[in-house]
Amino acid sequence: MVVTCLAILAVDFPIFPRRFAKVETWGTSLMDLGVGSFVFSAGVVSARSLAKSEQLASSGGGGASGPKPTSFLTRFAQALRHSIPLLILGFIRLWSVKGLDYAEHVTEYGVHWNFFFTLGLLPPFAELSDTITRRLVKRYEILAVLLAVGYEITLNNTELLRYILVSPRGPDLLSKNREGVFSFIGYLSIFLAGRGTGVFVMQYQDPQESQEDNNKHNNNKSTRRHIDPDPTTATHRERTLVLQKLLTQSLVHLGLFLLATSVYTFNLDVSRRLANLPYVLWTVTFNDAQMLLFGLVEARGPRFSYHPEDAAHVQRATSLLLRVYNSNGLAVFLVANLLTGLVNLSVNTLDMSGVAAMGVLIAYAALVTAFAVALDFSGWKVRL
Repeated sequence: MVVTCLAILAVDFPIFPRRFAKVETWGTSLMDLGVGSFVFSAGVVSARSLAKSEQLASSGGGGASGPKPTSFLTRFAQALRHSIPLLILGFIRLWSVKGLDYAEHVTEYGVHWNFFFTLGLLPPFAELSDTITRRLVKRYEILAVLLAVGYEITLNNTELLRYILVSPRGPDLLSKNREGVFSFIGYLSIFLAGRGTGVFVMQYQDPQESQEDNNKHNNNKSTRRHIDPDPTTATHRERTLVLQKLLTQSLVHLGLFLLATSVYTFNLDVSRRLANLPYVLWTVTFNDAQMLLFGLVEARGPRFSYHPEDAAHVQRATSLLLRVYNSNGLAVFLVANLLTGLVNLSVNTLDMSGVAAMGVLIAYAALVTAFAVALDFSGWKVRL
């Protein structure tokens, strides 16, 4: 989030290294990774609702007077409710860009499509995919790969690739917005992969259950390890299980990415514009590996006994900057977009010297951060 908020304005200045800007069609860059990581993160966080539903289901629905497990229709209606604000923001961005004659790259998403439309359509389509996952493939990561593979096969064995990249634009809406419409398939795959990661990151991994499962295959009863009831030790062991799964996920997706892109196998190129199979695998591999590295750093950091009275110490161990950006991420992102547009409408960024550009960027970063800090200290939580 921090890097994205800086990059969306910095890219408009000559001082910003062009290798970090989004590529036109083929290749990778820092900003190409940003949009995919946004979607992956949204998928990870979406697993919280699944965890709550499974807890209710495993407890028998919370008893006669307790809350009942949510049905598909209820979850789908909730997903639509979360989508509406994002779709409204998409239309506001469309109106402002067209009305103010703001500079835009049509080849990024199309004439009318923008990233808010992609974000807004993900939740309801994810709920539809959830039904397939529960009844057929059982794992979100598998469905994500199958969806991306099917999309890639269609791209390379039909006229779809040529249609997206080189066909005339218009007059119908699909042709004008083909990049946004068809890349949505790839972003949905990334979202589902993120949800698959979130399923075991967001839910408690019981070390005792894992140990008992291992001992079922061990005939020597004396090798059963004692599970320390201390909550700190249990937390450490749970983190170890999560890190092991993240390592496995990272290696599997890395292997698939190398298989897809190697000149000795399928020799595919990464394309954020298409959100094709290599782009999906590249984004998922990076984010799984990044979470693994963050987890390793945290595991080697200060050890806390996770009791309620120590919550203040745990909070102080978190960077204030990261905490305030994390508390109201979407609201901060919206303000960053508004300030980016305001700067571009106020000054000619393309002709600005390096010193002047750094001054504007520092002031911009300070304003965005001040907004995030103010929201956090006021206790406001902007939920969409």
